[in-house]
Amino acid sequence: MRGPVDPRTPCVIGVAQRTWHLAGDEQAPEPLHMQSEVVRAAVADSGAQGDVLASVDGLDVVYCMSWPYDDPARRLAETLGITPARSGYSGIGGTVPQQLLNAAGARILEGSSDVEVVVGAEALDTKRRLKRAGERPAWSHRHPDPPGFPFEAPFHPSEIAHEVFQAWLTFAVRDVARRAARAEAPDAHRENLGELLAPMTSVAATNPYAWYPDVRSASDLITPTADNRLVGYPYTKQMVAVMDVDMAAAVVIASWSTADRLGVPEDQRVVLRGWCYATDPVYVAEHSDLARSPALAAAAAEALRVAGAEADDLAHLDLYSCFASSVDFARDALGIDANDARPLTVTGGLPYAGGPASNYLSHSVAAMVERLRADPGSLGLVSGVGMHMTKHVHAVYSTEPGEVARPDEAAVQAALDAAHPARTITAHHDGDAVVAAYSVVHGRDGAPAWGLAVVDLTDGTRTYGRTDDADVCAALEAEEWVGRTVTLAPDGNVNRILS
Repeated sequence: MRGPVDPRTPCVIGVAQRTWHLAGDEQAPEPLHMQSEVVRAAVADSGAQGDVLASVDGLDVVYCMSWPYDDPARRLAETLGITPARSGYSGIGGTVPQQLLNAAGARILEGSSDVEVVVGAEALDTKRRLKRAGERPAWSHRHPDPPGFPFEAPFHPSEIAHEVFQAWLTFAVRDVARRAARAEAPDAHRENLGELLAPMTSVAATNPYAWYPDVRSASDLITPTADNRLVGYPYTKQMVAVMDVDMAAAVVIASWSTADRLGVPEDQRVVLRGWCYATDPVYVAEHSDLARSPALAAAAAEALRVAGAEADDLAHLDLYSCFASSVDFARDALGIDANDARPLTVTGGLPYAGGPASNYLSHSVAAMVERLRADPGSLGLVSGVGMHMTKHVHAVYSTEPGEVARPDEAAVQAALDAAHPARTITAHHDGDAVVAAYSVVHGRDGAPAWGLAVVDLTDGTRTYGRTDDADVCAALEAEEWVGRTVTLAPDGNVNRILS
């Protein structure tokens, strides 16, 4: 028999998702209308007897890549016919929706808010198809002078020089570092990646909101073909997040007492039991250990501590899966080995369910809430990763309330910064260096184009090296180069790998 529940306990009371699968010249609604639709659906999902929309204190809109609205949160509030006391428009990154829910949960706990909504939508597939047809979206309320993409930190000059921009490249670099740390042979490692990701496609095939609801074998995923070219070794196209999707999701979170007042059935409530956000250094070469993420591990541990749980207690998981390395780093941190029977996703993951820019976690939480309602009393964990394996968030959910507590994120971050200071990046190097990690970029024709290496210097700093030599690129993919000494020579702002 459950005892009294703290009235300030934050609980998700409503969720909704929608995916628009369109063909030909069909178009998804503009993102504002997508957002409005899923918010109303999430409110209906709560089963509340009272007026949830009229009770909303806070409205947060996840950053939308599809369209630069002039005032996204205000426009949505107007569309919904509500006047929340607080509204906001987020920054970018895979951690954002859960961070917004964390902040909402904190406000609910402290009593400054009772009901909040987090919502996001992307119509990137519609926008892509319009561009191919030589057209532009005719959507509403465009910002008259759209601000630039809201990067949180400037690009490092050495990363600009060496073209260290794409996430599929930087996460591939981290994957190679982990492979070397585990002493896996390159071919065996790629097979393991296929075995990791193939079960996700089976989950996606059962997800009515999945962008690609197709079961694929491990061999299908890792074998390069005309339709599945290598992107950044060891990743093929079918192993990376798909961002050009038309998808929207919303989450409504409230205090337990407000859920009572609104007449939300208890079996619709899923409690935010614990959470934590933490960061590693910003730039790839700054990470002290390229084969793991201390911040990911620390955020997971703190979220579990606050929830009063252990990793083995988690019945359901949705590990952020933009790329295989983010999944494997999370598995390592949680102690989940390859023989663990628990599925690693409840959606199918970003490459198969869909990765709508910064909004995937809204879908993750919505799917987790539905899973936990169907399995009362069980625990579920969602994780998010942002930027180049820099930002990390974990959250634990359950239909069963626990002790109300907040994470000590400041202490977690201070301990991380002290134990894992950022490595210094040296811009130019002439001489020997030791390879710490690497990848090979492939062109649209599938052929290797150039190779990137993160290398250690004798003075303890790091730098980047690049090769355009086809033979070296082939060797990087066929052999283990981590730990090998190479010679670099400056070529303008680029360090060329000579051998």
